[in-house]
Amino acid sequence: MTTPTDTPPDRLSTNPSSPHFDQDLLGRGIGIRFKGNERHDVEEYCISEGWIRVALGKKVDRHGNPLTLKLSGEVEAWFERGAGGEDTPEAE
Repeated sequence: MTTPTDTPPDRLSTNPSSPHFDQDLLGRGIGIRFKGNERHDVEEYCISEGWIRVALGKKVDRHGNPLTLKLSGEVEAWFERGAGGEDTPEAE
């Protein structure tokens, strides 16, 4: 049995078809700070490579998936709720 940690994964996506998608982790809520500003529109992030993907408005590709823009810069991530559902101090 694995124990949940308080450190978010290096890479996470909100797209269910992505290999980096994890519903359990997304259910805890992920906070993202990009270049010093909190972002609430992040589709995917990678801390080690220093980038986030955000949707380009309402534009979609031919498969109906949102078009995204990759932005490079310093990325910080944290869980907004603990493993048991309680709020973490970082989220306040």
